[in-house]
Amino acid sequence: MRLISKYTIPVLIIVFLFGCQKKEVRKNESITILWAQWAPSDYLQELSKDFTKETGIKVIVKQEPWTSFQDVFFKEMAVKGESYDMVAGDSQWLGRGSVEGHYVDISKWMIENKVDKTMTPASVVGYSEYPKDSGRYWAVPLEGDAMGFAYRKDLFEDINEKKAFQLKYGYPLAIPKTWSQLKDISEFFYRPDEDFYGVAVWCEGNYDGVTMGVETFVWAWGADLGDYKKYKVQGILNSTESVEALKAYKQIYQYSSPDWKNAYLDTNKALIEGKVSMIMSYFAFFPGLLDPEQNPYAHDTGFFANPSGPKTRVSSLGGQGLSVISYSKKKDLCFKFIEWLVREDVQMKWAELGGYSCNNKVLSSEWFLRLKPYNRALMESMNFVKDFWVVPEYSELLKVSQEYWFRFLTTDEITSQEAMDAIAQEWENIFEWAGYYKE
Repeated sequence: MRLISKYTIPVLIIVFLFGCQKKEVRKNESITILWAQWAPSDYLQELSKDFTKETGIKVIVKQEPWTSFQDVFFKEMAVKGESYDMVAGDSQWLGRGSVEGHYVDISKWMIENKVDKTMTPASVVGYSEYPKDSGRYWAVPLEGDAMGFAYRKDLFEDINEKKAFQLKYGYPLAIPKTWSQLKDISEFFYRPDEDFYGVAVWCEGNYDGVTMGVETFVWAWGADLGDYKKYKVQGILNSTESVEALKAYKQIYQYSSPDWKNAYLDTNKALIEGKVSMIMSYFAFFPGLLDPEQNPYAHDTGFFANPSGPKTRVSSLGGQGLSVISYSKKKDLCFKFIEWLVREDVQMKWAELGGYSCNNKVLSSEWFLRLKPYNRALMESMNFVKDFWVVPEYSELLKVSQEYWFRFLTTDEITSQEAMDAIAQEWENIFEWAGYYKE
């Protein structure tokens, strides 16, 4: 097949920082940042108070519930609205945001200010660059995040539990090094008669929950979602390795509660209620688990990075990058803000407040690693993250994988092979319709 595309990334006017610096700040100037409704947005609002003190520019962080965040943003972009000056968009938005002209191209600014070097390579690729390997940047890495696990240390360290586990499985009960070990631990703690379960993993079928969970297994089993340059899916997503990966995910899922079939960003609740030994979540949701007022098991909660699969170790990328919106009339103020934001001292303050810095020095510093008990696992995870398709059609692709993977996990209507075959076919139909290739 010959690769073509109906999309051409528009040439956008880049606002040069040195130009912004010459302009005096007028009274009562402000910028508005759109982000999801969660704790990191609160941290950013708090952090921005320091920016206001330095510059006189007020920062408003507008929070939108996760369920409507994406729709609210792209509806505003469809009419080239000016309600927001910047957006902390999901990594998958890069393709659509850049191709449809919503994001300002900050490539020259990133390189001149060496942000592409001061931030971790994985975060630059994941949150800033589109197309991949192009050297074109559309966002500053803001909130680094990845899939990880929280667990009940008191259960793992209980003498009787350790003896029973050793007797049954022939090796010590400890943080799992492989997905196979995690399955054993999930099985061991699966006690439905006591309303206690082995694990809570992502299975939500409405947005992207089950996809973020399953894709990690696909990669860990040595397969992939497709060929990201040729957009070929057949023979890759529905390979033997992928089919086995999906089966393995369901084997672990069976040790969760049937009430958690839509579990995703709310898995903390299961641990807080004392109903599970381990939960899958994003690191960004772990801070609340350390608060005794929220979590009665706060002192007994530990954290670990994803274990390894048969072929490799992978974690699904979470987090967001901060983009300047091309329809904003305050681009000069936006560039002042991101210039301030990427400073190392500001990145340290961001981490101290609870944000997940992507700055190389901050992320690898002993200060950061000791700041929170989950930081070391986060730093580890950010070295092996991968992401879903980052093309303008990503939401259409998501709907397909969500439907079939959720159906496979929660019913016996289709087999693993049938689910993978259906997704592979429909994804290629989407790419063909979008004009990515022709005979």
